Amino acid sequence: MTELHGVFIEVEVDESVRGDAELARRLEEACPVDIFAASESGVGVVAENQDECVLCGLCLDAAPGGTVTVRKLYDGTALAR
Repeated sequence: MTELHGVFIEVEVDESVRGDAELARRLEEACPVDIFAASESGVGVVAENQDECVLCGLCLDAAPGGTVTVRKLYDGTALAR
């Protein structure tokens, strides 16, 4: 059986901040559904958790403006701050 990830929600982290370990920790702490994974090499997105997104916007608050995008694939819009 093929697993589908990111069917409804797609989360992207801009390349310019992807290697920021401190931002990775902030995103990991902010997200209530564990979409972000922090490592010393930076921010990771846990693909299988993307559709668990509750659209709370806490990741957008934790990151510099425009560096995290939460795209709603079902209607083509995105959360913005």
